[in-house]
Amino acid sequence: MLIKEDKLNSFLIEIYGAEKSVLDYQVKRYLQLIENYYLKFGNEENLKLFSVPGRTEIGGNHTDHGRGRALAASVNLDTIAAAAPNGKNEITLFSEGYEDAITVNLDSLGKREDEIGTSAALIRGVTRALSDEGFAGGGFNAFVKSDIISGAGLSSSAAFEVLIGTIHNRLFNENRIDVLTLAKAGQLAENDYFGKPCGLMDQIACAFGGIIAIDFKNYENPQIEKIDFNLDEHGYKLLTIDTGGNHINLTEEYSAIPEEMLKVAQLLGKSVIGEVLREELFEEINKLRVEAGDRAVLRALHFIEENERVISQIKAMKNSGFKTFLNLVRTSGNSSFKLLQNIMTAKKTEEQGIALALALTEDYFAENNIDGACRVHGGGFAGSVQVYVPEKDAEKYKRFMEKVFGSRSVIELSIRIAGARSN
Repeated sequence: MLIKEDKLNSFLIEIYGAEKSVLDYQVKRYLQLIENYYLKFGNEENLKLFSVPGRTEIGGNHTDHGRGRALAASVNLDTIAAAAPNGKNEITLFSEGYEDAITVNLDSLGKREDEIGTSAALIRGVTRALSDEGFAGGGFNAFVKSDIISGAGLSSSAAFEVLIGTIHNRLFNENRIDVLTLAKAGQLAENDYFGKPCGLMDQIACAFGGIIAIDFKNYENPQIEKIDFNLDEHGYKLLTIDTGGNHINLTEEYSAIPEEMLKVAQLLGKSVIGEVLREELFEEINKLRVEAGDRAVLRALHFIEENERVISQIKAMKNSGFKTFLNLVRTSGNSSFKLLQNIMTAKKTEEQGIALALALTEDYFAENNIDGACRVHGGGFAGSVQVYVPEKDAEKYKRFMEKVFGSRSVIELSIRIAGARSN
């Protein structure tokens, strides 16, 4: 092995900690990653290792794109890669579980219609965004593997985007690219090249690491604050439930949320919904109902209330107000269900996995006198819910939910302090 084991261990301890069982698992995982790289590309003395975590949204459901506030954290599931320069103007990437390579020629970095919705679009888009910022790029070979479950609301796409940027950063830029620039490059790739509307919260959370509060009032230079908070100290587990929904063909549903919020803002003479005050919304509510529609008004109200709720969540986390924090999680979930309306898609009304998971969780907590909380997780419409449950009740609750949504549908998460990393 060309990467010395002591250096590998040092790299992994920085990311995952020194707990023996965790470290042993990660050592085996990375050794397999390296071996897979060698099998595809041959031995490489300049091989580098990379890790970018997934993320969980703690507060601020659909607030980032309207220049609002969000609260997010990186998690212990990640996308990892072994990569090295190949001396060509071409990126070749293999991903575990897929036989064929993704090949992106860098002679032209413009958007390609035939790549929309593909990983190649993300690779090309990130490379273009970094090039436009004056950073170097180049061809490389990479083998990628991930334990971030796709479609479970943990931002596997954002992690992949930041990973591509981090590879460019390490191989060609001596780690001079700041993490916010990496995050922005990922968002541009997803919006413009991949064709999916998204804010910037996911990429920032994956790139920075830990629990962070983000204020997007100045979108080009958002305020980012690290929050010191340990869920374990309160005796609770953080879970996400993959309800098995499919995100395919939901772009129109996602797009409608920022579009409707923007329409309300413009009718009130504002450029974004983040500039609208609650009293302004209610003063013109009859006009807004006619010209924007009731759903747009409800979504705008969700934004205004959710934006303030993030401030309250941060205060609760800082001041050990955990019961208050749980109540705010419940209120956020209720708002997403009733006002934002991103719990189910109108296209396939027979599929309501998120709504079912929330209803079953609330019923289970009430029947068993459990002081827990749940909410939709991430973009919504299909995918996952987030659950806070006392440690003593977690295993029994997990078994109950997996009877409905299947084995391994309940994923236990922990907060990861390290963001995007390379050795």
